[in-house]
Amino acid sequence: MKKDFLKKGFTLIELIMIIVILGVLAVVAVPKYFDLSTGANTAAEKGVVGGVRAGIQTYFAQNKAFPATLDSASSAACSATNICFGTVLGQGAITSDWTKASATTYTGPAGTTYTYTAATGDFK
Repeated sequence: MKKDFLKKGFTLIELIMIIVILGVLAVVAVPKYFDLSTGANTAAEKGVVGGVRAGIQTYFAQNKAFPATLDSASSAACSATNICFGTVLGQGAITSDWTKASATTYTGPAGTTYTYTAATGDFK
């Protein structure tokens, strides 16, 4: 009977193997987790760019001309008081993560720079 009681548990080798397996899983999973934030920023930026492009086309359909500017924001980081893309995004403009470098140049959260050309309506 005493021998059965002593056999109820994990050996040291079993515990070490579990710790090693968990360590390997952590080493594989952690870089993937950090890469998700980069992918999320890129996807969010592409979504905003698509919305801006659609807004430009909607503006053109309503006014028969492309907007002269995409907003009245100053050249700085977009914020609640410096709203970017207000002319073409009717459902709410961008208030963070974007920067306006000049009257026609913007930088997204993933670091890509876009330029608006009023003559053609291009936002590239």
